[in-house]
Amino acid sequence: MRNKKNQPSQEDPCHPNLPPVSKGHAVADDGISRRDFLGVAAASILLAHAEEHSAQLESRNGIPYRTLGRSKEKVSLVGLGGYHLGKQADPQESIRVIRTGLDEGVNFLDNCWDYNGGESEIRMGNALRDGYRQKAFLMSKIDGRTKAAAASQINESLRRLQTERIDLLQFHEVIRDTDPDRIFAEGGGMEALLEAKKAGKVRFIGFTGHKSPDIHLKMLATASRHGFTFDAVQMPLNVMDAHFNSFEKKVLPVLVKNDIGVLGMKPMGDHIILESKTATPVECLHYAMNLPTSVVITGCDSLPILKQALQAARSFQPMDSSQVASLLARTAKAAEAGQFELYKTSHQFDGTYANPQWLG
Repeated sequence: MRNKKNQPSQEDPCHPNLPPVSKGHAVADDGISRRDFLGVAAASILLAHAEEHSAQLESRNGIPYRTLGRSKEKVSLVGLGGYHLGKQADPQESIRVIRTGLDEGVNFLDNCWDYNGGESEIRMGNALRDGYRQKAFLMSKIDGRTKAAAASQINESLRRLQTERIDLLQFHEVIRDTDPDRIFAEGGGMEALLEAKKAGKVRFIGFTGHKSPDIHLKMLATASRHGFTFDAVQMPLNVMDAHFNSFEKKVLPVLVKNDIGVLGMKPMGDHIILESKTATPVECLHYAMNLPTSVVITGCDSLPILKQALQAARSFQPMDSSQVASLLARTAKAAEAGQFELYKTSHQFDGTYANPQWLG
């Protein structure tokens, strides 16, 4: 699905063909229910951490930078999502978007081995020539759950990205209850990542998922049982998630407590949240930035959409509790059943569901 002109294209779907989304959902009234109050309370508790981030911010060309958890790496508050870069009809436009972002002060680049059959990584690799690799904190993801599949995908990503080292490599789409045990099993994907790290091919290790906060918690617990701590975790953080099967409520406090880098994705739910007419693009971005995120990853398939993301980062100011409460009250009704979070409630975004062979 293509976005309308001047609407942000959004972050990292694994399936480009989304069904029509119904419009006209009622907007929540000014009152806040007990459930909404709990959402506001959770956000308010984390607000102190966001304010602490802001107090310590450094910036590059007006783009705020935050610390990526225990890695202590500095990353831009906004990051460029890799999926939509591979969907842009003109490969040269994708390169312009990446290089303009890096020139403007963004350093965090997102990608994945499976995005657009590898085209997203190929374009990013071309963009990182001519000295641009030195400007980037480069992240990509693999699907392999077995050691053999993971090792093969790591090497293919390195080749496409034209680099000897990926700064952060993550297990992609941890969306099944069985994924954590498979990854940490003998002969599992984690063995390949640890060997790649030892060989200098990878600096930091993380995981991503968009289906269930409980699966994220199981992945963290499984890692702990194996004496391993992730450097970063990626998950949906947005104005709808706060109300429904919430990563913000369940997972975010655990990451903050353990000093694990927080990668927020889908701030506009792959633009579908905008269809609810309850929040503007900038409000969506600012809400995610207001949480203790290290970086908010957003899809930018054109220069105008990139400029919108840059302006949101440069104009961000910490939201107070009343601003958070007002925004959550507006989005509460629309968020009730997850109809604007299809990555949680359907298989539309599950690339490895449609292609289980990628898992190995």
